[in-house]
Formats: sequence, C-alpha cells, structure tokens
Amino acid sequence: MSEKKEPEVMTAEELKRKVQQGEDVTVTDEDMTEAKDVSEAEEAAKEGQGEADGDRFSDDKGSDKPGESDKKDGSDADESGDDEKSGKNKRKKKKDKKDPRDEKIAELEEIRLRQLAEFENFRNRSEKEKEARFDMGARSVVEKILPVVDNLERGLAGLSDEEKESPFAKGIEAVYKQLMTSFSEMNVTPIEAVGKEFDPNLHQAVMHEEDDSDETNIITEELQKGYIYKDTVVRYSMVKVKN
Repeated sequence: MSEKKEPEVMTAEELKRKVQQGEDVTVTDEDMTEAKDVSEAEEAAKEGQGEADGDRFSDDKGSDKPGESDKKDGSDADESGDDEKSGKNKRKKKKDKKDPRDEKIAELEEIRLRQLAEFENFRNRSEKEKEARFDMGARSVVEKILPVVDNLERGLAGLSDEEKESPFAKGIEAVYKQLMTSFSEMNVTPIEAVGKEFDPNLHQAVMHEEDDSDETNIITEELQKGYIYKDTVVRYSMVKVKN
C-alpha cells in the first residue's frame, strides 16, 4: 500500500514570485497561514520603523528649542571668541619672544656705537694733545727769540738820526720789521702797557711812582715789553706804576 505524499508548503516569497510570473499555483491552508504570518510580520516591521522615525523626528524637533539654539549659538560664539583670543595670544607671544639674531644684531650695533664714540673721544684728545704740544713748542721758541728782539729794539733806539739813515741801520730795521711780521702771523702780539691800568694777569710791577693826581694804578713806563702767544702770556711786561 503506497504512502500518501503530503503536498509541499510554499513560502510566501515563492508564492509571490509564481503569481507575478502567471504560473498556476495551488494554495493550501498552510501556504495561506505562512503568507499571513509573513504579511503581519512585514506590517509590524513597518509600524516599528514608523515609530522609530517619529521618535527621531520628535527628538530632533525638541532639540531645536529657542533656548537650546541660543545656547548652541552662544557656545559657538564663545568658541570662536576663544579661538580668536588664543590666536592673538599666540601672535603676542611670538612678538614678545625676540629672535636671537635680532638680539645679536642689537648687541653688535651697541658695540659699534661705543667703539665709534671711543674713537671720536680718542681723536679729540689726540688733537688737543697735539695742539698743546705744538703751542708749548711755539712758546718755547718765542721765549728764546724775545731776547734777540729786545737787543734789536735797544740798538735801534740808541741810534742817532744820522745813523738811522745809514744802510746798515736800515738793514737792521728791515730785519726787525720782518721778525715782528712773523710774530704777528704766529699770533704773537706785544702787550700794551703805557697809559693802561695795571693788570696783574699781564703786567709785572717792578717800580712805583708817587703822584698826587687822582689817577692811580696807571702804568707810566714800560721797562721790558711783554708778549702773548694766542691767549697765553709768554712774558709779562715789566712796568712802573703810578700810586
């Protein structure tokens, strides 16, 4: 006796595919039950997806409250402000932090300026010392020549009028004038004495003359001529003063 073969139960997907292709399909109660279960499961899945989407929408909508958006905007502004402040602070730190090369350049520039100042001071001192040595040598030469000048003046003063006309006397007088011209070119000038008031910085009183007139401390006679080289007295004038 042959066993009765139970019909195969088709799945919902196979049933749907055969229907779309136009094949003859014998639907059993088990197939309808399985298809119903599948459709209910699909609907339940769709409802679950819809609820999840609704919850997501409500959450998104709730998060867009005015207060929260303002807070979010404020926080964004604060963050941008903090970023700007941090950027300024970084730039300020970069400015405050000196480059070692700039410091080295400033140090070398300071050394250069100091050396220039020291060289300028040295040059000024050298010029002054050089000038002082030259003046000292010039005064020394003038002091040695002054006795010669004195002798020429005394010799010319002792000549008579006839002797002054002699060629020899005229030659001596020409030498004397040439010597005085050289003195003038060297800034050597005689000190004025007769008729001037006595000045201890220029004159040396070696004789005094009593006089009843109101004029006192006046030089009446010059015994030896004095000379000045530039602003320095080479030799004081020896004079006679009226008391």
